[in-house]
Amino acid sequence: MNHLLSIKDLTQSQLLQLLALAKQIKANPQGYAQALAGKSVVMLFEKPSLRTRVSFDIGINKLGGHALYLDQQNGALGKREPVSDFASNISCWADAIVARTFAHSTIEQLAEHGTVPVINALSDMYHPCQGLADFLSLSEMFDDLSKVKLAYIGDGNNVTHSLMYGAALLGVQMTVVCPKGHFPDGQVVCEAQQIAAEHGGKLVLTSDINELGEQDAIYTDTWISMGDSTPMAEIEAKFKPYQVTEELMQGAGANYFMHCLPAYREVEATAAVVDGEGSLILRQAENRMHAQNAVLVTLLG
Repeated sequence: MNHLLSIKDLTQSQLLQLLALAKQIKANPQGYAQALAGKSVVMLFEKPSLRTRVSFDIGINKLGGHALYLDQQNGALGKREPVSDFASNISCWADAIVARTFAHSTIEQLAEHGTVPVINALSDMYHPCQGLADFLSLSEMFDDLSKVKLAYIGDGNNVTHSLMYGAALLGVQMTVVCPKGHFPDGQVVCEAQQIAAEHGGKLVLTSDINELGEQDAIYTDTWISMGDSTPMAEIEAKFKPYQVTEELMQGAGANYFMHCLPAYREVEATAAVVDGEGSLILRQAENRMHAQNAVLVTLLG
């Protein structure tokens, strides 16, 4: 494991080891307080962030390392100077690069031209750190993830892609329910289905909310991605039937609700669900730091 660009690049063993290490770090933070002593991590952010920036910055500090944040005020990646130059220059000083970008190709170029580990903190195709935090959260609720039924409802996006790869590797039965025209990337679906077949999992896609079936947890995301200029009225017309409500949760027998945040109450999910007893949203947010720390320790420790 040289980088974390996508969960699909991991083996099942590597994914399980990351989740186990994240649990150890969470339970015994003092045992890892010097894991990154003397190490510096540069964080390149093209997109605004709350959870990603704070969880990485504080997480690196808790591991005894140093984090340096660079946003677009310092020059957009590939515009002020080539991405390859960003990667090669930063590699002269830093021990790792964390990047939150618009295009996944930017992440790939950083990994190709740099000589230090690169961690994808979000791109248009994948959000592996979120996926790791999500499965860490589920593993705290269920002893055997291969027995879990997880549903994702809404827009097929970078979060969906990472969830599908993670579920496939872990043998989770995953159902993805999206409005027509908003399904995940076709190649990702094919790859995830193949991985699922190899590990005893199952991936089902449908646009019919009535085919949801029994689920242990239901996951949703915002209906409109950051930077999308589509009018809300147009989005709502497509997505309103896919809103996660108490009735939907009860009908599926789902005990847990998941969301990567930010959440818009009474839009993609009702406030009663988002803030309900079975909501894992703050556990997921907290686990971002622990999961990312496991990746950092694995790559740099």
